[in-house]
Amino acid sequence: MRRTPHRNERSLGMLVPFLVAFLAGACPAASAAPMAYVTNEKSDDVSVIDTGTNKVVRTVRVGKRPRGVAISPDGRHVYISNGNSDSISVIDAVAGKVVATWPAGVDPEGVALSRDGTRLYAVNENGGTVTVIDTGSGKTVATIEVETEPEFIAISTNGQFAYVSNETSSTLSVIDTTALKVVGTIPVAKNPRGIAFSPDGKLAYVASEQVEPGILSVIDTAGHKVMRTISVGERPVGVVVTRDGKRVYVAHGRSNAVYVIDAHTMAITGQIPVGQRAWYLSFTPDESRLYVACGRSDSVSVIDVAAAKVIATVPVGKTPFAVAIPK
Repeated sequence: MRRTPHRNERSLGMLVPFLVAFLAGACPAASAAPMAYVTNEKSDDVSVIDTGTNKVVRTVRVGKRPRGVAISPDGRHVYISNGNSDSISVIDAVAGKVVATWPAGVDPEGVALSRDGTRLYAVNENGGTVTVIDTGSGKTVATIEVETEPEFIAISTNGQFAYVSNETSSTLSVIDTTALKVVGTIPVAKNPRGIAFSPDGKLAYVASEQVEPGILSVIDTAGHKVMRTISVGERPVGVVVTRDGKRVYVAHGRSNAVYVIDAHTMAITGQIPVGQRAWYLSFTPDESRLYVACGRSDSVSVIDVAAAKVIATVPVGKTPFAVAIPK
């Protein structure tokens, strides 16, 4: 005998699709956009920005005075240097929390990963060294002496060399990443900070902040020597290069702007006003947006690259220093 549904059952059957639709709208799927990780020197934390919404979605407590940040090639781990804790905080990007803390020498600042992600290089500003850490074990595998007050480190496009900017010495130390030793020294303009390599690896761009005006040195990486200098704005710090190698973007701490440089003509083609004390910066993977840490504004300026203007200002922690986004 066929059973006739009770009136309440019929009502429930009609209600279920509406509930499903409601809950789907109330609980949106996780953002597909990458996260931007911002180190905040004076609040001892990392702000995590959803680049799809330009909202801070998480704040992660780390060590004291976090500055450098690097992200593993698979995007699963974020490495933070803590200058006043002499350590590296390892953040699980999915869990959104610190899962390990490693010793990293005296006053680690700039950090960079080997191309395969198996080694982390941490610049020790007050130690005058670079600490090399095995990311599988968290153990130090080498300590490399460089020059006075090293600040930043970048790995060459082919992974063969690491360039380290030494502020007080006004030099770059060239480290052979296989031998783990310094194989060259490049004199540059006073107080070098940020470094970026061209995609083909033939050039490196280095910002020097304590000259008037600021200087961007262009390095011939085959001979490890300066081939040209470009006058830029006041206190240039962070440098990034587009994937096609055609444009270089330089953040300026005193000009409060990001300068755009044509890499072919070596001429400045634009200036984009941002927040105060613009230091380090990072592209989204599609290079449509550029995120700039602005220390005295306690914010990140978000630049629409095509429009060459700031489209959002994101409040973060106290005195943001650097920003990194998975590629």
